[in-house]
Amino acid sequence: QVQLVESGGGLVQAGGSLRLSCAASRNIFVINRMGWYRQAPGKQRELVAHIISGGNTEYADSVKGRFTISRDNAKNTVYLQMNSLKPEDTAVYYCNLYGRVWGRPERDYWGQGTQVTVSS
Repeated sequence: QVQLVESGGGLVQAGGSLRLSCAASRNIFVINRMGWYRQAPGKQRELVAHIISGGNTEYADSVKGRFTISRDNAKNTVYLQMNSLKPEDTAVYYCNLYGRVWGRPERDYWGQGTQVTVSS
């Protein structure tokens, strides 16, 4: 079973910064894509940013220029540096990995979620 361990959420004032981390368990065989989604109360889960195996990144328009995603391949860890945070960034942030373990097909894996709250 793949485990994704998230850390770094919390409460911050508008304009502040937070850094999220997500470490995948070592039994993952292939990682095609790794990134972050978020879900605010009453809203659907949405993509924040992800990084694919070749290093290309994709960001939601609402976070471009403020958030940066990066990855440490040796540690199977992805980071999300969030700067200039706004109250509308408040949500539960979920780590996502699309890949496979040995002998199994590719699929999505999800972390348990970490709360990010931005006060005005």
